[in-house]
Amino acid sequence: MTASPIDAVLFDFGGVFTASPFDAARAFASSVGVEPSLMLETVFGPYDRDSDHPWHRLERGELTLGDAREAIVVLGEARGFDADPFRVLAALGHSSGPREEFLNRARSLRRRNIPAAIVTNNVLEFREAWRAMIPLDELFDVIVDSCEVGVRKPDPRIFEKALEQLGGVKPSRALFLDDYEGNIAAARSLGLQAILVSPDPTSALAEFDRLVPRD
Repeated sequence: MTASPIDAVLFDFGGVFTASPFDAARAFASSVGVEPSLMLETVFGPYDRDSDHPWHRLERGELTLGDAREAIVVLGEARGFDADPFRVLAALGHSSGPREEFLNRARSLRRRNIPAAIVTNNVLEFREAWRAMIPLDELFDVIVDSCEVGVRKPDPRIFEKALEQLGGVKPSRALFLDDYEGNIAAARSLGLQAILVSPDPTSALAEFDRLVPRD
C-alpha cells in the first residue's frame, strides 16, 4: 500500500457527489432566455465571495427559505425577469443521482482510516433531503453545513472549522474538492491542496488518485 501525503479529505456535496447545481442553473437560464451569469448572480449572489445577498444569508442560517425567496424575486423583477429560486431549484431535480465514482473514493478513505468531511454551503430546509442521498454516517467523520455553523464558503473560517473538528489537521496535509473555483481559491489560500471538479470529473478523479493512492 502506497503512503498518502494527505491526512484528511474535505468534500463539497453538490457538484462533487451530485451533478453541479451551477450547471443545472445555467441550463435553466438559457432555456428561459436569460443570460446565465445574470441568472446565477441574481439568484445565488456573487458566489466567489460572501455578502448580504439573500441566498448567502439563507446559507448562513440568517433567513428562512421563504424570506430569501421573496427577496430574490424582487431582485429579479428589478432586472426584468423571473428569478424565483424555486423555478431554478426545480431544474436540479432533473440531474442525475449520486456519483458512484466519488462515493467509491470516500469508501476507500474509510477503509484506510483517512478522515473525511463534508463542507457544504446548504439550506436548513433542504437538510433532510440532501443528507438522505448518500450514506453520510458511514463515510464521513465530520459534516460542516454552512446554515448550521453560520459561516459559508469561501469564508476561510469554514475550512478552519472542518480541520479543527477533524482533530487539528494541518492545512497542508488536507485535500479539498469542490466544483466552484472561488471556493478552491479560498481553500488554497489557507494552504490546503485542492481539486476543482468539472462537469466531466475524469481529471479530478485522476488527480485525487495521484494525491491519495487507491488501495
